[in-house]
Amino acid sequence: MSATRVFVARLAGCSVFDPAGDKVGKARDVVVVYRRTRSPRVVGLIVEVPGRRRVFLSIGRVTSIGSGQIITTGLINLRRFEQRGGEVRVIAELLGRKVALRDGSGDATIEDVAIEEAAPGEWEVGDLFLRRRPRTASPFSKGTTTFSPWDQVRENTASGEAQSAEHLVASYSDLLPADLASTLLDLPEGRRLEVAEELPDDRLADALEEMPEQEQVDLISQLGDERAAHVLDQMEPDDAADLIAQLTTERGEALLELMEPEEADDVRFLLAYGPDTAGGLMTTEPIIVSADATVAEGLALIRRHELAPALGAALCVTLPPYEPPTGRFLGMVHFQRMLRYPPHERLGTLLDTSLEPVKPDTSAAEVSRRLASYDLVQLPVVDEQHRLVGVVTIDDVLDYLLPDDWRSTNEDPEPGSADLLKTDTASIPTRSQTGRRTPHGPRTSSTT
Repeated sequence: MSATRVFVARLAGCSVFDPAGDKVGKARDVVVVYRRTRSPRVVGLIVEVPGRRRVFLSIGRVTSIGSGQIITTGLINLRRFEQRGGEVRVIAELLGRKVALRDGSGDATIEDVAIEEAAPGEWEVGDLFLRRRPRTASPFSKGTTTFSPWDQVRENTASGEAQSAEHLVASYSDLLPADLASTLLDLPEGRRLEVAEELPDDRLADALEEMPEQEQVDLISQLGDERAAHVLDQMEPDDAADLIAQLTTERGEALLELMEPEEADDVRFLLAYGPDTAGGLMTTEPIIVSADATVAEGLALIRRHELAPALGAALCVTLPPYEPPTGRFLGMVHFQRMLRYPPHERLGTLLDTSLEPVKPDTSAAEVSRRLASYDLVQLPVVDEQHRLVGVVTIDDVLDYLLPDDWRSTNEDPEPGSADLLKTDTASIPTRSQTGRRTPHGPRTSSTT
């Protein structure tokens, strides 16, 4: 059953289904256009479909909204969503906006927006859920909340004052790093910086690691030195080194000076190697254990939530010390082999001694051949003294082998491929047929 009133923040992440009950994607935002004498009209939803592509779904193709799901009919255009002039994204651009109540009762911040069905297939903005400015300076006072119709408020953001991104960041809390990166890149540039400023250091670091190099540089260049250094501290050393290598020498050195000494040392160590070598691709933070460690201890280490899957695929066994450069490298223990032995078994007895490590100056092409030939997800890197200095993981090799713009090439279909995702055989009206025509023509098509 379709609801007649829905709060947009609750729609974020809701599953979108076709009439057959198959999942099409997830709702990520609502698109509205302003009107002069009435509240904004809803023109559609932004839906994330498999492949992290964000597409536009016309509101005329939504048959039901309610119970945490959205039902659609007709065809969904799989071309990447591009915001047009006059269109506003509710979650990305309205939440956190400051307004003044026209009755003179004070200022408030938009925390949520209700959309209401005015007629079948026609939705518009209804009440705003607002939080009034606290009357006291106490840090424990968050102010009172209230509802207000759209026409009873006016925008009240002072010139040069940034829009609050707190509630937008909260709506992104469930996104995986790659999805968060894609979401940030979809935002207008100014709003992207506001959200980046609000994100915790570790979350922004995760997103940066998933962005193309140029976008990484553009975003980090807009952050203050201290904030940028804190974010770099949270990144994997190899990713931080790749990013710093793209900055000017002066900025890069300034950030290294502000980073934690231990993290900065790892990054400097990696910067000494060429980008097309094992040393330039490796990470200096593999899991390293002694030969006396047990299977139970090894499994506990790879269970850590923050550990990347590729790094958890195997343990590196060395002599002390156990920080790169370690003592002599003894071998690796693959996690599948650990599963075959009792918890008390010593890891030193389970070594894969057939795996030949590479040197830091080994070419990236040779590293890729080794990984492919032996079906590995990581490869140890040792120095001339056979001390472990790091491991190259399959994800870093893929980053190197794929074209620089690989993160964006999956956004648009290949030439000649189908642009439309068919969710029903019935012909559904396009924007022009439903009165939603724009100067650029209809966004969707009613034929395959």
